[in-house]
Amino acid sequence: MSPRKMRLIVDLIRGRGVNEAYSILKFSKKAATTPVEKTLRSAVANATQKAEAAGSFLDVDDLVVREAYVNEGRTLKRFSPRAMGRATPILKRTSHVTIIVDRKE
Repeated sequence: MSPRKMRLIVDLIRGRGVNEAYSILKFSKKAATTPVEKTLRSAVANATQKAEAAGSFLDVDDLVVREAYVNEGRTLKRFSPRAMGRATPILKRTSHVTIIVDRKE
């Protein structure tokens, strides 16, 4: 998925509570919501796991999306055959999604 399409979704959830972000992603029609939601669930699971390892309790309702950004990943270059022996490039863009969750202040 191209970074430009992913940024449209990531911009919607930045700075919001985790539960609110889940509901925004649930009702969005964009295809980019699936990998963003998967990354958000992973970030929440990592936060709760770290809290349990430290011996403290972490409520999911207290979490906020502190940072969320999309960087451009590797581009796969393919070629499509055209008329008269020519070929035009097809760029299959990928992206890296980073979501950081933290407790409300």
